[in-house]
Amino acid sequence: MVNRRQFISAAAAASTVPLVAQQSYEWGGPVLDIHLHLRPDGESNFAHIEGSSVTRAVLLTRAQEVDRAQALAGNHRGRFVWFVSADITKPESAGLLTKAVKDGALGLGEIKYQVQCDGPEMKRMYALAAELKVPIQIHFGDVPQASGNAVFNGGFKRFDAMLKAFPKTTFIAHADTFWANVSSDYAYDTAYPEGPIKPGGLSDRWLSDYPNLYGDMSANSCNNALNRDPEFMTGFLLRHQDKLMFGCDCSCSDGRGGGQTNPSPRLHGKCIARETLAAIQRISKPEVFRKLRWENGTKLLGLPSQV
Repeated sequence: MVNRRQFISAAAAASTVPLVAQQSYEWGGPVLDIHLHLRPDGESNFAHIEGSSVTRAVLLTRAQEVDRAQALAGNHRGRFVWFVSADITKPESAGLLTKAVKDGALGLGEIKYQVQCDGPEMKRMYALAAELKVPIQIHFGDVPQASGNAVFNGGFKRFDAMLKAFPKTTFIAHADTFWANVSSDYAYDTAYPEGPIKPGGLSDRWLSDYPNLYGDMSANSCNNALNRDPEFMTGFLLRHQDKLMFGCDCSCSDGRGGGQTNPSPRLHGKCIARETLAAIQRISKPEVFRKLRWENGTKLLGLPSQV
């Protein structure tokens, strides 16, 4: 009997034959974006991966929009897979997420709610992800941002207890608090710290210590870490070359920066996917870059490694 993941992998392999001719591989080979939110106009998602030269993207999809993600993936064969999220504070969330995984979702995410990372709501999600045998992608934000964001999955300093308590759960860590904690002197006073990185940060240590923890390299948060101390981050990427995966979390309209309103001077008017891929490429060896942009994500999600 063919299980769900085997079926999805086979279907993806069959559907990527035309991709070879379509992709010029601007980035030296194929790219998997593990963090692209499903947009009201799904064709904007396609425009974004085309414009940023991304081969395939993971659509982060709310449970009530699963039909739209499936339709977009069907319209652009081989270009999209999807994760699913639901309001984890509601009792029906587990059932919605379970159904979505059975219908083809490859992971739970992005999970971004105003709870504690070691609270009862998240513990239920960690157990569910292990039961369903899919990764869970988590937004860690302990510091509210200027735009009015709240605290999401707070208590990052205590998260290693969850990594120990749920060894069968595959965690994908994302957002400000995870990437700020590459430095051991992070003071939790800003979402995007600047200046040299001090060795021994929690994120750095935990990626080494826990085989079930992976890193999502998307958004201003990762881009900020890459640019604040390129020398340190060169070593960081080398150390964790099997645990990190490129993602964009970009809102630009065309994969070229159109309509980008991110307030960071580094990213305003630019495509975060392009800026982050370029930053990774600058400071990593070709074989490391290949893992980060493609191999690690496809391996973790059970997708074909060849296109």
